[in-house]
Amino acid sequence: MKRNSFVYIFKLTQVNAQNSTDDGSIYTGALFFTVVMIMFNGMAELAMTIAKLPVFYKQRDLLFYPAWAYALPSWVLKIPITFVEVGVWVFITYYVIGFDPNVERLFRQYLLLLLVNQMASGLFRFIAAAGRNMIVANTFGAFALLMLLASGGFILSHDNVKKWWIWGYWSSPLMYAQNAIVVNEFLGKSWSKNVTDSTESLGVTVLKSRGFSTDAHWYWIGAGALLGFIFVFNFFYTLCLNYLNPFEKHQAVITEESDNAKTATTEGEEMVEAIAEAKHNKKKGMVLPFQPHSITFDDIRYSVDMPETGAAEGVSGAFRPGVLTALMGVSGAGKTTLMDVLAGRKTGGYIEGKITISGYPKKQETFARISGYCEQNDIHSPHVTVHESLLYSAWLRLPSDVNSETRKDQVWIDLHMGKVLVQISFDLQSKFGEMFIEEVMELVELTPLRDALVGLPGLDARAAAIVMRTVRNTVDTGRTVVCTIHQPSIDIFEAFDELLLMKRGGQEIYVGPLGRHSSHLINYFEGIEGVSKIKDGYNPATWMLEVTTSAQEVILRVDFTEIYKNSDLYRRNKDLIKELSQPAPGTKDLYFATQYSQPFFTQFLACLWKQRWSYWRNPPYTAVRFLFTTFIALMFGTMFWDLGTKRTRQQDLFNAMGSMYAAVLFLGIQNAQSVQPVVVVERTVFYRERAAGMYSALPYAFGQALVEIPYVFAQAVVYGVIVYAMIGFEWTAAKFFWYLFFMFFTLLYFTFYGMMAVAATPNQHIASIVAAAFYGIWNLFSGFIVPRNRIPVWWRWYYWICPVAWTLYGLVTSQFGDIQDTLLDKNQTVEQFLDDYFGFKHDFLGVVAAVVVGFVVLFLFIFAYAIKAFNFQRR
Repeated sequence: MKRNSFVYIFKLTQVNAQNSTDDGSIYTGALFFTVVMIMFNGMAELAMTIAKLPVFYKQRDLLFYPAWAYALPSWVLKIPITFVEVGVWVFITYYVIGFDPNVERLFRQYLLLLLVNQMASGLFRFIAAAGRNMIVANTFGAFALLMLLASGGFILSHDNVKKWWIWGYWSSPLMYAQNAIVVNEFLGKSWSKNVTDSTESLGVTVLKSRGFSTDAHWYWIGAGALLGFIFVFNFFYTLCLNYLNPFEKHQAVITEESDNAKTATTEGEEMVEAIAEAKHNKKKGMVLPFQPHSITFDDIRYSVDMPETGAAEGVSGAFRPGVLTALMGVSGAGKTTLMDVLAGRKTGGYIEGKITISGYPKKQETFARISGYCEQNDIHSPHVTVHESLLYSAWLRLPSDVNSETRKDQVWIDLHMGKVLVQISFDLQSKFGEMFIEEVMELVELTPLRDALVGLPGLDARAAAIVMRTVRNTVDTGRTVVCTIHQPSIDIFEAFDELLLMKRGGQEIYVGPLGRHSSHLINYFEGIEGVSKIKDGYNPATWMLEVTTSAQEVILRVDFTEIYKNSDLYRRNKDLIKELSQPAPGTKDLYFATQYSQPFFTQFLACLWKQRWSYWRNPPYTAVRFLFTTFIALMFGTMFWDLGTKRTRQQDLFNAMGSMYAAVLFLGIQNAQSVQPVVVVERTVFYRERAAGMYSALPYAFGQALVEIPYVFAQAVVYGVIVYAMIGFEWTAAKFFWYLFFMFFTLLYFTFYGMMAVAATPNQHIASIVAAAFYGIWNLFSGFIVPRNRIPVWWRWYYWICPVAWTLYGLVTSQFGDIQDTLLDKNQTVEQFLDDYFGFKHDFLGVVAAVVVGFVVLFLFIFAYAIKAFNFQRR
């Protein structure tokens, strides 16, 4: 009810008149809209059914219950909800719109819409169980809705249905619903008056003019057919549940034998060899000169509100060039929080303390230019290769005076530093996911200071050795690197030079050198009274985490934080921080003449280049959209075959306009909905890349929008050529190109509208809901269901701001607005009828075209502004 309140208000204010066939057409449109809205409510079953399928499959395979025992409750439980849903609609709108006041007809309409809602719910449950995932189910759901609407008898009347599509007409549940509901209304007392010279009542005349049956029995035929469809769809739903299995996720299987083939000794040898090789190749990878920088942080505290809690409590330390530092601690110790604070990635909370870069206070704008932050769960555009990602990052991160050849040279050197890493990212993609791509990605940024959050859990010895070799090579170029690691092996742990150890609550308990074979660390903790000695051959990292747990603190009655703060190590660290917090003589603070390394246009070109590859390699989005368009074009072409040449009756024009209305609405909504998941993924990437100082929001937004244009243009051309030829519109260059023009810009503004909805909302679910709310309103005010001249004056303003209304105005007027043929049933020319009934004037075509282009520009700029102004990432 809340979702459709706008519609109720509109209906509330609608002028009620029942004096002519034109009035009858308005009421037919209102009844059609009612049936469609009730049917669309059933589409919610798609997402709900698919969300519950994984649990059902698991329980079915464990023989908890048969499929029918699961299907029956989901059907039965929807019935009381249907009574409420339909009741709200019918009892609010029936008398307000001015349908026949006979109370029996009110309850007949109520019964019929109950059956429509139940039929739609059964249909979409069946589609969900057959599709088994959202992409497939949504595509088939859209096909089903389009088939039902196009063959339902309103958009294309029965008399004009081609013989090869008559099966679609008789098998469409919507046809039975539409015939039953119009018969129930127009055979009522309100429509029994005779307003023509014939003996027929006005209601019968209206039914005949729109190609509906005039037999009163059709109400019960329709109701019975809908009841049959309910049982059929639920039966097929049960069959799908019983016989179909979930789509298998293909995953690489690492056998136990192969996993255990390497002994611990071999693992250790691989690691030692890798690190030794890295140390031997010191200063490898240095193509471009740079100034090493250190970072110090003193008494860093981070807290959040509601309630105010601390995630980092007075942490101090220093990271130096050429020193590889490990950041460790139990879960909840604040490792990631500290890294986010130092990297400047926190979007909320309160940060206290002092951070300096080579002795100068840290400024996030300049720090982002010289640092790289690689998160464990980082995300990149999924359809861009590692090499392309490196080139893209180099293009936007390196100074503008570095030419493309130098950039490519550096990329190949960095690829060589992690060459096996890159190979593994392809070979074992299914096992390790995107992890390696994330690590390799940051290497090209050539930053004097490197904050690389590298998680190493779940890697075998070879993969871990490769990661550590890459990190070590990076350190040996003189850069500053700190890594977060979790329960590392001995070899990985001892590859680090220094350790910052934190305990739960964000407090530090050891900051200092590891020493050879972790000797400094072991001596420090063994020097604390009560701490158990490490056993020979035991992993120092594991031992360290075990002896510093909260439980151990309680048993030993000590506070490791207090012990550290009273130690000589703490005082030495404070002295080091103090020393590094003072700028060295002859140095200058970081300064860049511009905020970004590249100018606006280069940022735009780089973003467009990446988006081009992302779209080209994303056939589930681009190819499915193209195939969907081709299928609809062929379906409409065969369904409305040669109707463009027929202009002798009012219904002929309604049929032609119906083809335009259905195509615009369905292709447009499909475009708007399908672009949303793509933009959601890219927006997450955008948040990371903007925080890294790669580009500003506007080049990204325009790149994302511009890459859609060739795909939408191809879509419009394919649809336009097929449909224009098959429907048989007039073959003049002007009319053909007007048709293509309106289809192209309409599909484009729908696509930009979907992108805009994502940019202005926190996630895809809310974007879908917000976007869908407007689809219904645009449908109602499109001028097809209720012409502009019949919309009350106080609502007519919405017609003028409805994009779909302008599109239909342009399409209909460009094809028929100058036709002087006389309509036999109206005794007026086509041009006069369009002006009288719809308010369409051919002279206004140029303005209409400008307004449609204006909607494209408006949605584009709202998308760009929303991307720039709103940040829904919460950290």
